Amino acid sequence: MKMDLANAAVAAAPQVSLLDRMRPAVERTIERLREKTFREDPIGGRKYSRATSIVSSAYKRHGQLIGQALLERLKDCSRLQVWREEEFKLSHDSKTKLHLSQTIPHALAMRLPYGDIEQTIPIDLIVYDAEHGTLRSYNVKRGNGLYDASKKRVLQDELIRTHMLLADYGTQFGHQLNESHAHIVFYYGLCSVAQPLSISGDALDDHFGFPVFDAIEGVNDYFRSRLYALIEEE
Repeated sequence: MKMDLANAAVAAAPQVSLLDRMRPAVERTIERLREKTFREDPIGGRKYSRATSIVSSAYKRHGQLIGQALLERLKDCSRLQVWREEEFKLSHDSKTKLHLSQTIPHALAMRLPYGDIEQTIPIDLIVYDAEHGTLRSYNVKRGNGLYDASKKRVLQDELIRTHMLLADYGTQFGHQLNESHAHIVFYYGLCSVAQPLSISGDALDDHFGFPVFDAIEGVNDYFRSRLYALIEEE
């Protein structure tokens, strides 16, 4: 009975909102932007040179905040296990098989053993859905501009190789899988990689079957307000 009461107390405890969980990360980002040095432009002067430097850096850091916010929000869904993988192993065989593949669908149909290392890459989040037996990986980009052809190729190649290896990666974790898939999120909708590999931010709710977009937008609104306040400090 004591255990039941303890569980009931945990269940009754108010859930900390995504914004409250993300607020420290946003404040750390703002502090780093505040400390950033910049070169004063002869035309822009100190005020506009500083603002340009801050905003340029903010764009780059914003993608990391979106990825972290998505990970934290998905933790609120009881059927999902969510984690970040700092060093996902891409094998020599995946590189060879990719280069020999004539089409993307052909490459995506391959399933290769996980463990050999040709290189490692970070993956922003990996999501296991216990209810549906799916394992999916996601890297997260702002998606408010398109990459050049060279960067697109690197993104697509790493994504396809991750897809080839993801099923065995999940099996080694002990997960029973019906499906696995690697994705890249272009949050603001300018997708440098084609579907089904890419997902835009406004499709995330349907993709996960769980509301994430509005919660992330709440974090974005807070970051925007703090960024504007920082710019106006001088």
